[in-house]
Amino acid sequence: MNQPTRLKALSSFLTAQRAKLSPEEAGLTPGTRRRTPGLRREEVAQLAGVSPTWYTWLEQGRDIKVSASVLEAVASALRLNTDERKYLFALALESPAAGAAALRAETARIGPPLRRILDELQACPTIVSDRHCHIVGWNEAASHVFMDFERIPEARRNMIALLFERKEFRRLAGNWEHFISGYLAIFRAYYGQYVDDDWYDTFLRDMTETYPDFQPLWEQSRVSAAPEVLVEFRHAKAGKMLFHLTSLQLQGDTDLRASIYTPDPDSPTETKLRQLMAKERPGAAP
Repeated sequence: MNQPTRLKALSSFLTAQRAKLSPEEAGLTPGTRRRTPGLRREEVAQLAGVSPTWYTWLEQGRDIKVSASVLEAVASALRLNTDERKYLFALALESPAAGAAALRAETARIGPPLRRILDELQACPTIVSDRHCHIVGWNEAASHVFMDFERIPEARRNMIALLFERKEFRRLAGNWEHFISGYLAIFRAYYGQYVDDDWYDTFLRDMTETYPDFQPLWEQSRVSAAPEVLVEFRHAKAGKMLFHLTSLQLQGDTDLRASIYTPDPDSPTETKLRQLMAKERPGAAP
């Protein structure tokens, strides 16, 4: 199809998909009375982590620059399935093939068996991520030690980006550069494995432009699919905590990895963690 037809089809598709998704389904409060069904444009922009103006232009079918990574964020915000994502990429990208590799790594969902395993690891903060280091699952212990990832929009839950973006992580790690080295080693291993996925180049460029300290650490990073790192945290409520980070590749149809933080047995870390979780659970005595 020619460009005007393609952009008109993109506009109609985004408008229709936005109308199908209710605020409740998107995890938002309904708010005041709405003149039209579904989400507002600014709400989609909020969920995708983009500016309302940019998303408005995209939905209006304007001829603007669109990257595969940002488009994936929009697709996640609109809860598109695999076929809908492929259709969106085909309409929005001048070269649809450029986003094909990114689609192969779409956000996975953890099933009940893996959810059960996460819950059983009560004293081991655990984070599950995909090949883009996008967080797709975590357990209660991880929420207490790191942050409540539920408060982060799904499209923004990239572990590498959060390590640089969120001050909570910089304050938490006793040696932040040592802490991040394990994740950068995993990320570099993925980068070499999926050389045809243009998402990585776009992500690396965005990180370099946004965070001045990213490039030196990236250039120094090693390659390791399963690094083992001893990390020291300075938790605001629990004090000093020592964890051994173990990274495990999960077998199955999706390319997922579990990052498990095991309390150092020669430290009071596990006791501190259990006390912290007990105090912060709903209904706990003040």
